[in-house]
Amino acid sequence: MPELPEVETTVRGLARYLEGERIARVTLNRADLRRPFPPDLVQVLTGARVTGLGRRAKYGLIHSDREQTMVFHLGMSGRWRIEPEAPDRHDHLVLETGSGYVLALNDARRFGSVDLVPTAALDTWNAFAALGPEPLGDGLTPGHLHRAFAGRLAPIKQLLLDQTIVAGLGNIYVCEALFRSGIRPDKPAGRVSRAALARLVPAIQDVLGESIAAGGSTIRDYAQPNGELGYFAASWQVYGREGEACSCGAPVLRRVQGGRSTFWCRKCQK
Repeated sequence: MPELPEVETTVRGLARYLEGERIARVTLNRADLRRPFPPDLVQVLTGARVTGLGRRAKYGLIHSDREQTMVFHLGMSGRWRIEPEAPDRHDHLVLETGSGYVLALNDARRFGSVDLVPTAALDTWNAFAALGPEPLGDGLTPGHLHRAFAGRLAPIKQLLLDQTIVAGLGNIYVCEALFRSGIRPDKPAGRVSRAALARLVPAIQDVLGESIAAGGSTIRDYAQPNGELGYFAASWQVYGREGEACSCGAPVLRRVQGGRSTFWCRKCQK
């Protein structure tokens, strides 16, 4: 599933072709993805001007001058294709701009979603109302994590994936950040020291920033809107490296937590 860096990379790629553009045509090639497209999506967006793009957690935002924002989630296999050479049967939503650009939302497994939300109501929209702070913003601090983890015996890795504590973190980047900060993924969150949390916050921000700069991590279907693959996977230090040597020489281990694979080093993470 595309995580925060992949969504951020997608939004930045779309902005080059959409920001300030008027949407001349909206085509829906099916009625739904994970759930039906908004019934007024075509009417609202046709003729609208895109006033800006953004991201909240793992959602992309396309703002319009109709005071409505199209919110998209890429699900497991979603991606945007810019100026596709030929139509694809998985291009379920197609936007054409006044300048002639064509952008297609392609989702083979159809686990993604598209919603239309009044721009002024985004913060209170159901999917956003309970979200925690953005990991790349000022709201993620050691103090915030200390308060959120206080008295909690659940493993720190599982709580970092809780979107009400930190918005947008996913499995890959939590594994990598915990490795960089030297914290065992199964350590009870409430027993993680303030000093360790002070290492964790910059580790989260660094790994996300580095991945965004590298275009994200390509797994299975993900590609940037221009078709290029993200190459941050080459920088993974533990994720997906079970049995390989850690930088310390010990083998990278794998275990399952909450139904997801966790990769870590017993020697480096305490």
